[in-house]
Amino acid sequence: MRGKFITFEGGEGTGKSTQAHLLADALRNQGINVTITREPGGTEGAELVRALLVSGAISRWSPLSEVLLLNAARLDHLTKVILPALETGNWVICDRFTDSTIAYQGYGHGVDLAFIQNLHQQLFSTNTPDLTFVFDLDPSVGIQRSLQRHTSETRFENMQLEFHNRMRQGYLDIAHQDVSRCILINAADTVDNVHKTILNGIERLQLS
Repeated sequence: MRGKFITFEGGEGTGKSTQAHLLADALRNQGINVTITREPGGTEGAELVRALLVSGAISRWSPLSEVLLLNAARLDHLTKVILPALETGNWVICDRFTDSTIAYQGYGHGVDLAFIQNLHQQLFSTNTPDLTFVFDLDPSVGIQRSLQRHTSETRFENMQLEFHNRMRQGYLDIAHQDVSRCILINAADTVDNVHKTILNGIERLQLS
């Protein structure tokens, strides 16, 4: 039986990674095999692309170049990690997927949404997540949280707040336009409360 494909989406510092690992542990306690991964990244090649995208100067790439690099990394990730795991029955938890490109490069940078969506349709239309948790948080709070990690991956954090506000609106639109797939998460809530909300969503998925 094919596994379930779950994605975690949202802006910087929203707590997605923490919650993804908490969910993975909860599912494993139920006897479910879990593959946890991230984007951009997840494969050797995609991790190299990640390093190019999330570090360095803001002006390092044009918005369109970001779209192309992200989708190249995503295709490698999908074919080498996500699909093989799903086909063996593993549940896959992925920190970001196609929604991130729509929110960041589409809404945030202003790349034509129809172009991005057409590209996704051509490459990933048969691999839509079964469930997506969209983490919503005031970008100014999220950026501050993210910068406290003290890593070199700060290229997007260093972009103007207006970019992050547009990106946040993109995520809200995605969540409201696809309520059958997306569950909106108040990322300002406590870690325990967010985890409970996620487990409730997983229960709904298991009963469907």
